[in-house]
Amino acid sequence: MSIVRPYGDTTGDGMVQVSFTLPLVHDKRAEGAAIQLANKMGMDPAMLVHAKPMGEGFTFFVVYGKVNHLVDTDKVQIVERDFPLLGAKEINAVIKRKLRRRLNVVGACIGTDAHTVGIDAILNLKGIAGEKGLESYRELSVTNMGAQVSVPDLVETAKAQKADAVLVSQVVTQRDAHLLNTRAMSAAFREALPEGKRPLLIVGGPRFDELMAGELGVDRIFSRGTTPREVASYLVHALVARPTPPPPPKNGLKAIS
Repeated sequence: MSIVRPYGDTTGDGMVQVSFTLPLVHDKRAEGAAIQLANKMGMDPAMLVHAKPMGEGFTFFVVYGKVNHLVDTDKVQIVERDFPLLGAKEINAVIKRKLRRRLNVVGACIGTDAHTVGIDAILNLKGIAGEKGLESYRELSVTNMGAQVSVPDLVETAKAQKADAVLVSQVVTQRDAHLLNTRAMSAAFREALPEGKRPLLIVGGPRFDELMAGELGVDRIFSRGTTPREVASYLVHALVARPTPPPPPKNGLKAIS
């Protein structure tokens, strides 16, 4: 079935729950404003199930109600995983056999972002959800620069470490900071290094749209729920495991495969 509707109390009843904040003091008028907003969003009827003051002059609301919207799952656009998910032994073996040196990775949170939980989960030995981070792979050399790293410092470190890949985590999204920082980073690497010498640029964070990689000038976007094993498998796929394309034919002759 490609057409679905939200589920709340019973199958297909169209019930949804939304939360939002209004710049209003918590009173009856504010609660009425919340219901009005929910109605304009297509919720009818809408029931206010929670309201709480959030500092001076702000109120947080949770509203529950029915919508008539349908979802066509055939029209949903996603980025499918186009590489095999490998185990640690396989990843180390492929790098050692084909690259014949350690694969260099540099990671950081850039700009004013101080939220290192994401980058640490991917890079640090302890990892996340029972998976060890990239530091545990013997054929990976990992440099974790930590939080609030400037783009020029990231570029210089990547050059000094001869990075094959740069991993950037961005959690702060106010005023599209994650998008602005990512564009600034990709532009800096394009300016600092020629195309064949640039590292693979990978960004991750809970608010990124995986379909925006090309628009942001990076090679891959990983969203929430990504594991170290997925990232390591992608690095092998993108940097090591792909067959080398044949050299261009000489004298205009067509290459014969």
